[in-house]
Amino acid sequence: MSNVHALELPSVRDRVSEEEWQMRVDLAACYRLVAHYGWDDLLFTHNSARIPDTDHHFLINPFGLKFEEITASSLIKIDCDGNKLMESPFGYIKAGFTIHSAIHMNRDDAVCVMHTHTMEGMAVSAQKQGLLMLNQKSLCFYNRVAYHAFEGIAEDLDERDRLAADLGDMNAMILTNHGLMTVGESVAHAFILHKRLNDSCELQLKAQAGGAELTFPSPEVCEHTAQQFAESYSSGGNAAVQWEALKRMLDKIDPGYAE
Repeated sequence: MSNVHALELPSVRDRVSEEEWQMRVDLAACYRLVAHYGWDDLLFTHNSARIPDTDHHFLINPFGLKFEEITASSLIKIDCDGNKLMESPFGYIKAGFTIHSAIHMNRDDAVCVMHTHTMEGMAVSAQKQGLLMLNQKSLCFYNRVAYHAFEGIAEDLDERDRLAADLGDMNAMILTNHGLMTVGESVAHAFILHKRLNDSCELQLKAQAGGAELTFPSPEVCEHTAQQFAESYSSGGNAAVQWEALKRMLDKIDPGYAE
């Protein structure tokens, strides 16, 4: 592991395209927000983003930096074979490469992939029934969440095909006995979906802990609500507005992510 601190790394802004730099800033913001909301797992779990106009080149976190330390310049650029495409004193975790490359190389619309090991996400991932349609947030994922069976730590590249097949064309997946994943057409889209999925898991555990009999909306209401989320509250301009508000919050806390 390198002892180089993120703040000592030179800026790469003048060495990359404007499109790549903006993607770096957004992904660094994503890592900082994961830390802010307490979704990080020491140095583990990953968020990745495909660089525009490349052959599935994507950015991922450098192993050795906590998420609260990650900057736009410290992110590692790799291809789907795991080759680093720009020098860095840091390495990356093989399991993260396996999971994220599986999605990027099989889904052209997968600009950003997020994966977490939150307590609430892992707890629901261990429940046989998976995510229950108990509240407005979880209805976003009605018939729109995939599941992938646990195979051990994801170091086997053969698992990539199974991951991609289980996800299909969905944008949310629960990795059984493992954690949560969301896929977005932008970093904003993936993050908004991830927060909603994680919130749904937390709400489920709290509702179950209350001990009272649970109620469920009708299938018609569930589908209607899921369509409302898809059309108006998750992607496109709505996600962008929410994302910009989150980045303004980050700028007040520590704008260093954009360095």
